[in-house]
Amino acid sequence: MIGANKLISKNNVCQKIIQQRNFTKKNIKDANYQYLQRSKLPTMHFQKSLPRLPIPELSKTGERYLNALRPLLTASQFEEAQQRTNNFITKEGKILQEKLTAKDKRNKHTSYISDYWFDLYLRDRVPLPINYNPMIVFQNDVRPEYNDQLIRSTNILISAVRFMLSLREQILEPEVYHMNPKKSDTPLFRNFTRMLPEAISWYGAYLFKVFPLDMSQFVGLFGATRLPRQNKDEIFRDPKSKHVVVQRKGNFYVFDVLDADGNLLSPQEILGNLSKVINDNSPSSEYPLGVLTTQNRDQWAQQRVHLESTGNSEVLRKIDSAIFNLVLDEDVINDDKRVLLRKYLHSDGTNRWFDKSFSLIVTGDGVSGVNFEHSWGDGVAVLRFFQDIYAETTKKPFIHPESKPADSNISVQKLEFKLDDKSKQFIDNAKKEYKAWCDSLSIDYILYEGLNKAACKKFKVSPDCIMQLSFQAAHHLLKGSFVGTYESCSTSAFKHGRTETMRPCTLKTKAFCETLHSNNRSDDDLRSKLTECSKLHLELVKESAMGQGFDRHMFALMKMAEDNNMPRPEIFDSYEYKYLNKSILSTSTLSSPSVMAGGFGPVVKEGFGIAYSAFPDKLGAAVASYKSHNNSTHYVEALHKSFLDITKILSA
Repeated sequence: MIGANKLISKNNVCQKIIQQRNFTKKNIKDANYQYLQRSKLPTMHFQKSLPRLPIPELSKTGERYLNALRPLLTASQFEEAQQRTNNFITKEGKILQEKLTAKDKRNKHTSYISDYWFDLYLRDRVPLPINYNPMIVFQNDVRPEYNDQLIRSTNILISAVRFMLSLREQILEPEVYHMNPKKSDTPLFRNFTRMLPEAISWYGAYLFKVFPLDMSQFVGLFGATRLPRQNKDEIFRDPKSKHVVVQRKGNFYVFDVLDADGNLLSPQEILGNLSKVINDNSPSSEYPLGVLTTQNRDQWAQQRVHLESTGNSEVLRKIDSAIFNLVLDEDVINDDKRVLLRKYLHSDGTNRWFDKSFSLIVTGDGVSGVNFEHSWGDGVAVLRFFQDIYAETTKKPFIHPESKPADSNISVQKLEFKLDDKSKQFIDNAKKEYKAWCDSLSIDYILYEGLNKAACKKFKVSPDCIMQLSFQAAHHLLKGSFVGTYESCSTSAFKHGRTETMRPCTLKTKAFCETLHSNNRSDDDLRSKLTECSKLHLELVKESAMGQGFDRHMFALMKMAEDNNMPRPEIFDSYEYKYLNKSILSTSTLSSPSVMAGGFGPVVKEGFGIAYSAFPDKLGAAVASYKSHNNSTHYVEALHKSFLDITKILSA
């Protein structure tokens, strides 16, 4: 008993040391103000013991691949695909699987897909906006006076830096998924798991039915920029950055948000700095440099080299190294959702820097959101940041309508660029090209109140399945066909997990849509088919989330052939592989009380980019496509009809 007491006492001392470990590194003014969270569990406590992303069995990948092809191909096409797939699995695939497994065993610190996925993003030469950078918009503050641009941008900036400081000091709450939060989101869970060594901490969480998520991407949030380079971009990071960059009217400003000791400036001092930016009466920039980030990456890389050679290296590095980019737009949204989607997805490019890891954007009427660069990470880190910031700024803001700006620690500096005629021509050309590109987009949205998340569950069907089934039905109604469909699914339950593709177009969804749009239909038959769709959908989502999809596995096998200078397997150049991977319907969901809207562009010219949510009170989707091939309003109309049809079937 004495030994046990000594052990407990020793643990208590250790925990006190851990809690104080980072606060002693610098002269802290007020830890309660400096940090958004002061977690007893270190941020990366579970990282070391996270399970590794499994490499699926080759035969299972073949089965899943063929199942995804089946609804898209004719009988003869499918027979050919079957032969080709079986040939791959028994020949080259077997060799590539062995090589991939051996490589994975040599790299236990990461996942088999991580490096390949970074490489895929950074090598792509297409422009970042629309193609890659998604947008997410905050819900407005319910108190109108807090939606003032200066008040909201100051509060968001303060909370964002507090989040960053918590992350830097490793006292940000670890990202975990609670199966039953009422039972497990407790002091007991935290106290128990923090006493466990990092090497086994994940297993302790698992006992509580809590699943820690990979947090390796969080380092990419702050002080980071994707730099354009010939053939392959690179990510620049400054982990000790103290300043933010602010864009207004196409002009750039920087100021320090941390003092010499690394402490966050007071709310009034930050308000003072932002007030100086907003009150600056400089005209709109005649040559807004930010529009250059809207271009093809090789083209922008060449232009950036020219800018650096003409005396702009220092100012560009100020932008690159900033903690993040705060964009102050003069335009107002006035609750126009189409204006909102365009503003946050692409805008006119003159007041943006799409290369930054993320930009916080606040409009003239205080609507706020982010546009983020995608190569460094997926939605998990951004959504966690987004939710924490929204919660604090709407519940415990630091700046109020009566707050007065301070005069101390004002360090605002307007960045001046040296632009020769060649650089000015770059900007003029980029503005014209980007305008034409944005004008070619068709963007619309739907908010449907006839169904919601709770109603779907009451009817014992998956809300996500209802959304995806509606997308299939809408496309079938418009085009009479079934196409490659991509639903993004996170694999962040694994170390260095990224995403997996879930394939929602199945034989069951095809049968449902064909019956729905036929003259020979009954509600009972459709209800039965809908239930089958939901059951299969949940199985496919679970498979994908557990690293048992087929897309990333096949991609890695293809990369293994390249790495080993082996002939490219025939399967990857086949009609069926290309058809499946031409994502006509590219979809992704965001569900959070903090999110008003999300969006991204189509990934192919003939396709649709569909961001969607099953809200507590409605279903919603934002749809983007190219006018040359599609009309998003027509698709939204077909989607509305599909929602009505499915609601009727469920209610019958």
